[in-house]
Amino acid sequence: MSEDLGVTKKRSEDFGQWYLEVVRKGNFIDQRSPIKGFDVILPWGYSIWEQIQEKFNKLIKKEGVQNCYFPLLIPERLLKKEEEHMKGFKSETMMVTEAGGEKLDEKYAIRPTSETIMYYMFSLWIRSYKDLPFKVNQWCNVVRYDTKVTKPFIRGREFLWSEGHTAHATKEDADKFVEKAVEMYSEIYKALAIEPLLLVRPKSDTFAGADYSVVFDTLLQDGKVAQGPGTHMLGQHFSKAFNIQYLDGKGKKNHVWQTSWGITTRQIGILIMHHGDDNGAILPPEMSPVQAVVVPILFKGKEQIVAEKAREFCDRLEKSGIRTYLDDRDYSAGFKFNEWELRGVPVRIEIGPKDVENKEVVAVKRTNGEKVKIKADNAGAVKNILNDVQEEMMKKSRKMLADSIHDAKDMSELKNAARKGGFIRTNWCGAEKCEKNLKADSGGFEIRGTLYGKGEKVFADCVQCGKPAKHVVYVAKAY
Repeated sequence: MSEDLGVTKKRSEDFGQWYLEVVRKGNFIDQRSPIKGFDVILPWGYSIWEQIQEKFNKLIKKEGVQNCYFPLLIPERLLKKEEEHMKGFKSETMMVTEAGGEKLDEKYAIRPTSETIMYYMFSLWIRSYKDLPFKVNQWCNVVRYDTKVTKPFIRGREFLWSEGHTAHATKEDADKFVEKAVEMYSEIYKALAIEPLLLVRPKSDTFAGADYSVVFDTLLQDGKVAQGPGTHMLGQHFSKAFNIQYLDGKGKKNHVWQTSWGITTRQIGILIMHHGDDNGAILPPEMSPVQAVVVPILFKGKEQIVAEKAREFCDRLEKSGIRTYLDDRDYSAGFKFNEWELRGVPVRIEIGPKDVENKEVVAVKRTNGEKVKIKADNAGAVKNILNDVQEEMMKKSRKMLADSIHDAKDMSELKNAARKGGFIRTNWCGAEKCEKNLKADSGGFEIRGTLYGKGEKVFADCVQCGKPAKHVVYVAKAY
């Protein structure tokens, strides 16, 4: 553990450097591995991923989704079965060509995504309408040799994710599961205290091989956005390529309709860049691995009694269901305060000799540093504080998004809005040429999509060409 806990850069001065200091000094990640883009997720960072896993597993299992595991290596011939899909991943796919000192007869891709290997197996398993709907998920790693490795968690070459896949008898059932997946990810985002913008991606940015993609775009404090979970309606593209058919009740063969959906460890970086302040990360109570850290403040001659009362209060919190950590390490109280502030723990509990005498403790909120004195036998008061922190963070996130959406009727207004960052709501004719020109003319702002589940009426002509518009779209600069 580094003893140099100070964050030297403010977000307003150098957001990128601030973020690097927080994730490195806060022990979220270590980038000193010998392979660029293949980072080590440290226990603190991984424990946030475990919180996401635990909550999401409960949600998917309620919907009949079963966890499983598929091979890491995928034969090249399977990747080629769905050409549009392969084209989308070819530039980032790492291949295994040699084993045991000898060249292999066939190349094997290191999993960039698992549709092809999964659907090969689906074709062996699905035979009848009685086998449907078929719903599986795997928690695994994927490798994509991204040439734009920028920030840890946000863009790396290996990351962890949940990869869910379903097969259905009808398009209607598949569409309904897309809606269900969006609902489940919305629950995750509530726990993360993040208000996202749910968008249907333009065709140019739809998942390779899908009919349409719904994504959770998250606004970050530097004005850029990052994509969170994505849900994809795959239609019958893969089922026809992999011959996944079922016999219906009349004995007729039909191809299944499919969906896929995923959330990754990118979410850890999104969480930090969305909520953090100049002192470090701020974690929402529902997703923080430690919700309350108890720090005994020791004075000579009073060490034992303070330590005992700190342990008693810690036990009381744990019994009430609060994830608690007693920090009785041999460091100064000030050092501990700075470390847990950097790591983002929602509430710090301070107990000193005077607190013991008064039969109380001091609770400090990570969000604003507010100190609240509470009775030493009142664990419920800490629960109330945690609920308040969660609600405050959610309200702040909603306001941040609402304040960062600006309308633009033409390129002049769009360029002015681009200087502020955030999302720009504008109008588009649907032409691919206009989409490309908009990004080039705006300095990297791109069409992120149309609002999911809400039809918005165009309020001007196409922002790029001036012809009648077909869509209201949201434009932003993304990681």
